[in-house]
Amino acid sequence: MPAVPAISKLVNRGGIIRSSGVVGGFTMLSRALGLVRDVLMASVFGTSAAMSAFVIAFRIPNLFRRLFGEGALSSAFIPVFAEALERDGKDAAWSLARKIVTMFGLLLLGIVLLGVLLAGLARAGLPGPDPAAAGAAGSHGASLVAQARRVLPLFQILFPYMFFICLVALSMGVLNSFDHFALPAATPCLLNCVWIVALLALSPLFGPSQDQRIFGVAWGILGAGLVQLVVQLPALMRRGYLPGLSFAWRDARVRKVLLLMGPAALGMGITQINILVDNALAFFVGTWAPAALFYAERLIYFPLGIFATALGTVLLPVFSRHAARLRPDQIRATLNQSLRMLMFVMVPAAVGLLVLARPIIRLLFERHDFTAVSTMLTARALLFYAPGLVAFSLCKVFVPAFYSQQDTRTPVRIGIRIVGLNIALNLLFVITFPLYFKHAGLALATVLAETTNGVVLGYILHRRLGDPGWARIAGSILRVLGAAAVMGGAAWYLHAVLERVVCGTALHAKLAQAVAVLGTIGAAIVVYLLAAALLRCRELGEIRKSLECGS
Repeated sequence: MPAVPAISKLVNRGGIIRSSGVVGGFTMLSRALGLVRDVLMASVFGTSAAMSAFVIAFRIPNLFRRLFGEGALSSAFIPVFAEALERDGKDAAWSLARKIVTMFGLLLLGIVLLGVLLAGLARAGLPGPDPAAAGAAGSHGASLVAQARRVLPLFQILFPYMFFICLVALSMGVLNSFDHFALPAATPCLLNCVWIVALLALSPLFGPSQDQRIFGVAWGILGAGLVQLVVQLPALMRRGYLPGLSFAWRDARVRKVLLLMGPAALGMGITQINILVDNALAFFVGTWAPAALFYAERLIYFPLGIFATALGTVLLPVFSRHAARLRPDQIRATLNQSLRMLMFVMVPAAVGLLVLARPIIRLLFERHDFTAVSTMLTARALLFYAPGLVAFSLCKVFVPAFYSQQDTRTPVRIGIRIVGLNIALNLLFVITFPLYFKHAGLALATVLAETTNGVVLGYILHRRLGDPGWARIAGSILRVLGAAAVMGGAAWYLHAVLERVVCGTALHAKLAQAVAVLGTIGAAIVVYLLAAALLRCRELGEIRKSLECGS
């Protein structure tokens, strides 16, 4: 049983942290490339109507990626695949994989064709001129029909990306089951690289206006989906996968995947559904609102992806093997360590974004078509999104724990109620908040809904598995909050000082902003680590030991 030594190494030698570090390292590279991509997108498209239309059109295939890729398909398939690998060996596991790939490849292809056809019919039924010919509208000048004319053709290009990226997500999950995390974690870098090339080289060929150039970006993303899928195949084949079709779907394990998959479609996709609802309602606020939410969300997902998403990627196969070997004590221990490590990273990240929201956005995005008004709108959304780092992180730990026990129903039952709560809060805040804060209210609704989701899931896991050590977790969080508060105060003061100092020099404005912001961030990290050491945060020692074991 080849999986046993691997999981023993993960658990007994701090391998979860190290494996998360591998994933986090590549994820950090991907996020850095994504940040470059977003800076370029902001420079070219700002918070324009074209950018908002792109955000909505791209959100839909991403939702399906969460529902049918990382959500339903991977989360239902990986525990069953890990069980087959653990108990019956590679041949049985790969046989199951070929059956699932065949079945869902055909299903995804059918969904893509139907979606593209329906979007074409909807375009044909819309009255009025094409917005690309009429020029970009102002914040209040574009009608919903004009915005639909922007979204639908972009949707027809981007929706097929869902076919490729769902199969990519499945391939990445399989490789993770073999404790191979590097290539899957590096794969998203390809999307960002192709996206950047398309923006710089392909997009200008489509025309001078924003409504025309955005199509070059869309076609580039579609090509990136194919590239990401192709690079998975050699690694899969080295581990025994033989490409091919298998229609022998009358299989007990296939039926188990199908039974698990239905509820899982919403369980891990709750966040994406909430964000999609936010962006749909944002169209009623103004054409700038979806774009402002997008840029704020990108800054949130930078720290979230570096560690929380990386840790969640590692946890699903780890939890699955603990469950297959009937070791609830190991699941509790893993939950304890994972939650403490997440809070150690995410609490100071959230505080940092709260304190430095406007300076960071001004440094990264404010140039050309991304104006000072765009900075103000995006900063307001980020201030409300920032506490969500903690809430989103909870779900990254709790949801895989349910799926590892092949329970996909509980998260979806909770998730349906969370979607309802999010919609209710969205409507409340859109009605009651001032106009240029309404989009920030949408961000707040998502954070409150996700916080509720995490708390309820944690309570149910406690009842089911026993106490994972809440007292120890709470003590760690209190220490982390103290250290983060010291860091936040220092960051606020240091940035004000550095900004005054560099503004009086001959430095270029952007370079002066970079010195002030990056200098503040570097000093704040040092302050946080020193405060954490003084408050005796255990997580510092655990990180040091895991690095020593890996060296």
